Amino acid sequence: MPAAVTATALGPWPGTDPVEAAKVSLGLFTSPHLPVLVDLPARGVGSDPVGRTAALLVELPVDVQPYGWRFVDRPGQDLRRATSALSTDINVLADVAGAGEIHPEDLKIHVMGPVSLAASIHLHYGERALRDYGARRDIVQSLAAGLALHAEKLKAAVPGAALTLQIDEPEIASALAGTIPTASGYRTLRSIPATELRNTWTAFVMAAREAGFSQVAINLAPAASSLPGNGDPESQAAETASWRKALEIALECGVDAVALPLSDLDTGHWEQLAGAIESGMRVWAGTVPASSGQLPPSYSALMERITRPWQGLGLAVSSLNQLRITPVGGLAQLTPPEARAVLNRTMEVADALSEIRNS
Repeated sequence: MPAAVTATALGPWPGTDPVEAAKVSLGLFTSPHLPVLVDLPARGVGSDPVGRTAALLVELPVDVQPYGWRFVDRPGQDLRRATSALSTDINVLADVAGAGEIHPEDLKIHVMGPVSLAASIHLHYGERALRDYGARRDIVQSLAAGLALHAEKLKAAVPGAALTLQIDEPEIASALAGTIPTASGYRTLRSIPATELRNTWTAFVMAAREAGFSQVAINLAPAASSLPGNGDPESQAAETASWRKALEIALECGVDAVALPLSDLDTGHWEQLAGAIESGMRVWAGTVPASSGQLPPSYSALMERITRPWQGLGLAVSSLNQLRITPVGGLAQLTPPEARAVLNRTMEVADALSEIRNS
């Protein structure tokens, strides 16, 4: 583990230019920071989070319907677009690294986690795959197989780089709370059992390691629909409790790190994290807000969001290097200059915490 507090981005980047995105990622996140294979949702169908991850599925083709992505019998144009966009991003990353004689020590990719993917893709009759246990199981196995193939392509693109996997689970609180609506909208899907979630994540993390990922993190940043102020109070209360349970499970399933927005943490969450930090786990701290039309807060104000609870829990200053500073969320909704400002502030916070840690 590096002596410095490090930084990374969560993945989504504004615009449609993969060359510029790769240059920003490789140019800014030099060692010990963590460069990323960015994605560009503005390109449209297939570059959205669901389509991008669905492109990795083995023998589970998908297409797009008016209500969203759906499993189908054979690959079509939508899946080809998703696969092509992902291949382009990998090839561009290799070209930019080669042209600049850049040899990153590490590289991070992100995928939508199996539970959120099951909540986001529909079965042939229109219901979400999350409803069906067999479908949930098939998605885990298919995505695990796809990760192995994906890792081989990444190793060829950036030889020698250690691979980190970020598993995004934005729908996990809703899936555990049983608040995701059915296709009709009149009812909600039954909650998935906590035991199943623990087994699913544990198996998926093991599969990622077998595929060649040396580090694995689970990103628990919630979906926009689950943010405070959205939905009815009863559902919000259930999702808040379920998110805490998801954090507890994430800390137990063999990951190296958990990623989560600091603005969502209360004292109880920090106490959960303190035990994990003391046992050697890393925390990817979503620190810098990414709001269109607004400058990021000062790095001193952002640092206080970390140093105050850190000191309050009696955590050692020497453990600050177990933090990795990130934006609060993806940056696709910003302009490229705004996104760079967020990343620059992210780096500033990491550097300032490194100075405290090493002083």
